[in-house]
Amino acid sequence: MCGVVIMDLKEKLNQWLAFADEKTKNELTSVMNDEKEVEDRFYKDLAFGTGGLRGVMGAGSNRMNVYTVGRATLGLANYLADKFGSGASVAIAYDTRNNSSQFSLAAARILAAKGIQVYRYKYCIPVPVLSFTTRRLACSAGIMITASHNPKEYNGYKVYDETGCQICTEAAAELLSYIEKEDYASVAALLDQGGEITEIGDEILNDYYKAVSAQSLYTEKSDIKIVYTPLHGTGNIPVREMLKNFDVSVVKEQELPDGDFSTVRSPNPEEKDALNIAIEYAKEIGADLVLGTDPDCDRVGIAVRDANGEYTLFTGNQTGALLVKFVLTMKKDTLNEKSTLVKTIVTSELGANIARSFGLHIDETLTGFKYIGDKINQYEKDGNREFVIGYEESYGYLVGTYARDKDGVVSSMLICQMAAWYKAQGKTLIDGLNEIYGEYGYFLDALDPFVLKGKDGAEKISALMDTFRADGFSVFEGADKVLDYSKGIDDLPIENVLKFVWNDGSWVAVRPSGTEPKIKIYYSVREENRQKAHERLEKIRDRVKNIIEG
Repeated sequence: MCGVVIMDLKEKLNQWLAFADEKTKNELTSVMNDEKEVEDRFYKDLAFGTGGLRGVMGAGSNRMNVYTVGRATLGLANYLADKFGSGASVAIAYDTRNNSSQFSLAAARILAAKGIQVYRYKYCIPVPVLSFTTRRLACSAGIMITASHNPKEYNGYKVYDETGCQICTEAAAELLSYIEKEDYASVAALLDQGGEITEIGDEILNDYYKAVSAQSLYTEKSDIKIVYTPLHGTGNIPVREMLKNFDVSVVKEQELPDGDFSTVRSPNPEEKDALNIAIEYAKEIGADLVLGTDPDCDRVGIAVRDANGEYTLFTGNQTGALLVKFVLTMKKDTLNEKSTLVKTIVTSELGANIARSFGLHIDETLTGFKYIGDKINQYEKDGNREFVIGYEESYGYLVGTYARDKDGVVSSMLICQMAAWYKAQGKTLIDGLNEIYGEYGYFLDALDPFVLKGKDGAEKISALMDTFRADGFSVFEGADKVLDYSKGIDDLPIENVLKFVWNDGSWVAVRPSGTEPKIKIYYSVREENRQKAHERLEKIRDRVKNIIEG
């Protein structure tokens, strides 16, 4: 049986050698005698789901390359032709990653060859700009080439619908059925055909700036000092444009695009060391606040100077809670019985509790901002709710309905305005957070991602989910109930997620990542003080670690 599998993989490799370009052929030839490497590259087609494509760049059906991008795009072209007819159009954008421009051009050529109107940015831009652009140009779909915060070897491909929202479960499944009908050899032929591609100019970007500026909440002049790093990504120009009325210093070493992200281990604001260079610079100039956006600028992380001149890194939940308090305080006179906050199921209850105290409705979604975007669409269609703010624990926030994805540009603007507002009161964001804890209780949140690569890793992740389903109550001692989202809960789509909940509001969630070879464990502990929360959290984390690494 094993021999048969190996032969099938070699057959796939030989098929690729027949149509691929010289660079791809050379890469495949160099590994063709390594059975394990061939298996990893060809044991499956790179999975397309609600997160689109995301994977390591390289040659093979389980890699990100012009052929896997092209196959997905060819499927999309036929899907759009059936749905929208001859009037179908697509907006395309890309981030600063290696090969992003090349992949976006491949997608554009495939669509143009199929007779679809294509609009493509000639420079790298943030994800939220693509969402806005898709809406602004009334396109049938949008494509964003990005792997967000993943390490440098990754790239990705996201598909947005006509509302500017990343496609959700049903649409992704339907699109996948089209993609699966296509073969890579057809892609190779179409890449050479091409067709008319319209460049998107600065006018649309300027319209985006106006839409972001319209969300401004505090414009009093402030002497607050800010250090900003785009982490070699797309945020540099848009974020600085929105912060032009502030005293902002940019980290020069990380200002320009660099697909190797050469100054950081990982360009992820969630990583503790991602802001190290920015913090050192902030210490030199005495900055109040440090901001860092990820490569596609849909997320932002912050660090705040304390009374001792040291900098405290905030979690996404902490920043989110502060933003909720700030936004609702500034908008309190416009809130009404329809006003709603939307959060994901793995986001802390702290922000939700703040929103409830302002009289807001709370909606929960599965992990992924696309589900928050879909809620906005539902509200506008039904008229029974009004979106005020949405966020997720992984540093993603949105205020306003000009886009349908999280936006690191508007978030950076509002965070800086919020910090200026607190400073005008003689307070820091640390003081603001402590006030929230004093009023709503102490919440401690954490995330442990366990990397398990390759086919073996995927099998282990599946086995671990089975283990947690069978033995979760013994691992999470004292938990009062488990929510298994694979069985369907409320009106949420089915997803492989477990959430163990205690009656005091604490919880632990377990889910395989949809974009990386990881199983993720989310923790949210509520206690009367910091010490008790930390002690309880560490006990739970130790049990989890023993299960996964034991």
